[in-house]
Amino acid sequence: MNFLPLYINYPSWIHPEIFPGVPVLGLIRWYGLMYIFAFGTAFFVLKKLLKEGALDTPGYKATEDDIFSFIATGIVFLLIGARIFSTLVYDTSGVYYKKPWLIFWPFNDKGQFTGLAGMSYHGGFIGGFIGMIVWCVRHKKPILKWVDAMATAIPAGYTFGRLGNYLNGELYGRITTMPWGTVFPGAERFSASIAWVQNFAQKCGMELNGALINLPRHPSQLYEALFEGLFLFLLIWLLHKKKPFEGFSSSLYITGYGIFRFFIEYFREPDADIGYRISADPSAPLYMNTSLFNLSTGQILCFLMIAGGITLGIVSYLKSRKEKPGN
Repeated sequence: MNFLPLYINYPSWIHPEIFPGVPVLGLIRWYGLMYIFAFGTAFFVLKKLLKEGALDTPGYKATEDDIFSFIATGIVFLLIGARIFSTLVYDTSGVYYKKPWLIFWPFNDKGQFTGLAGMSYHGGFIGGFIGMIVWCVRHKKPILKWVDAMATAIPAGYTFGRLGNYLNGELYGRITTMPWGTVFPGAERFSASIAWVQNFAQKCGMELNGALINLPRHPSQLYEALFEGLFLFLLIWLLHKKKPFEGFSSSLYITGYGIFRFFIEYFREPDADIGYRISADPSAPLYMNTSLFNLSTGQILCFLMIAGGITLGIVSYLKSRKEKPGN
C-alpha cells in the first residue's frame, strides 16, 4: 500500500542548542536567544511609542533612558516571577519547596548544569506587571500610560518566545490528523498494535514500521505565536492611537491574551505530571481533547486573566470619566 503523508516531520537539523556538541558554545540555546529577540523587539516598539510622544506627560518629555530603565526593571521582575511560578506551581517533584535555593541556581540537585530551564508565562506576567508598577511609583510616572505602552510592545516580543518553544521541540499539542500536524521527536509514542492508533495512522498516511509510533501533533507553539503574539500585537498597535482612555491597551492585551490562550489550550497537551486541574472525566487522556470541561492549569489562569482584564478596563474607564473636565 502506498501512503501519502499528511503530516510534517519535525526538522532533524533543529536542536535545542544552537551549536550542539561544540564546547562552551554548546551551552547557548535557541530558547535563550529568542528571549533576547523578544526583549529587543519590545524595546524597539517602546522607542516607536517614545517618538510618537505616547509616554510624555505635561511638563516632561520621556527619554530613551526612561524606557531602557522601565523595560530593564520589568524584565528583572518578569524573570523572577516566571521562574518562581514554573518551579513552585508547575513542578510537581516538590524539590524546590525542599531546596528553594535551586529556584535561581543553574544546576540541579545532582550538580548537573541545566540553566534556568523552565519559565511560566503567567508568573512572568505577574512579576513584570509588579515591576512596571514599582518603576512608575519610584519615578513618579503615570502607571496606566506606561503599562499601556508595554502592553502594546509585549505581544511582538512574545512571538519569539513561542518560536523558542518550537525550536526546543517542547510544549507541543495533542495528536491531530490535520495536514500540518507535526511529529515531535520527544512526544509520547503509542503501541502500533492498538486499533485506534492504527486507524489514526492510516488517516495521516503513516506507515507502521515498529512496535511504537510517534503520531502527528498540533504545533500549538506556532498557534500561540500567531494569535497571542503577532495577531494581538497588530490589533493593539492599530488601536493604540485611538484608545479611548488610559488603561485601554492593557485591558485589551490581558483580556485578548486570556481568550486566545484559553482556546488554544484545547489543542495543547497539558503537562503529564499535572494533567487537568478540573476534569469532567478523570480518566480522560491528555493526548486528545475529549471534553470542553477538561481544563488545564493554563486555562484556569487565563480565565482569571480575562476577568482581570475586563475589571481593569471598567475601572480605567470609570477613572477617566471621573477625571474629565466638567465631571
